[in-house]
Amino acid sequence: MSTQQDVVRELVRAHGTTLAEEAGITLRDTPQPLYRLLVLAVLLSARIRASVAVATARELHRAGLRDPRRMAGADRQERVDALGRGGYRRYDERTATQLGDGARLLIERWGGDLRRMRTAAHGEATGLRRLLQEVPGMGPTGADIFLREVQDVWPETAPYLDRKALAGAERLGLPADPDRLVELAGDVRPAVLAAGLVRAALDKEVAEDSLRRAA
Repeated sequence: MSTQQDVVRELVRAHGTTLAEEAGITLRDTPQPLYRLLVLAVLLSARIRASVAVATARELHRAGLRDPRRMAGADRQERVDALGRGGYRRYDERTATQLGDGARLLIERWGGDLRRMRTAAHGEATGLRRLLQEVPGMGPTGADIFLREVQDVWPETAPYLDRKALAGAERLGLPADPDRLVELAGDVRPAVLAAGLVRAALDKEVAEDSLRRAA
């Protein structure tokens, strides 16, 4: 008979890839990877498949639009073209404008460095969630995604297991208490745990596969 620890172990083993990892972002507490994660979260704020947002984030990086100054300095059509190559066509015009406006906001208010936003919010998740949503195109969903992913390098926000992650825990028959889930996960990184739980919430087959593996 499987234990809750078995379920968590199998979930993260098979389904714990973070969105940052999928997008080729090696997350560190330095300006460029943090900005790339922010852009990914903005892309994921729209009603679009995660795979398209991830592919588009990769394309923006390939186009050299990997920090706020390059993004703000790029021609708007350059941003539109990169979004289109990534498959982000439904929202490309609007998002191209939002990315430019957001980059300028980051430069003017935070010196292009999201660590300054972290300092202003004292690393507190509620304050960060509010500040993140001041970035053009960033909705509540995107802010939650950013915080779920960044908690490995901003540990004071951990454990950040939002309603979506806790819905995944419920589907798996796991406790809905973040601290208890972290305890069950042992040395698993919080962002990896969150990624697996969210996938279970979004896809019933992920939950069923994890339970089957644990059994």
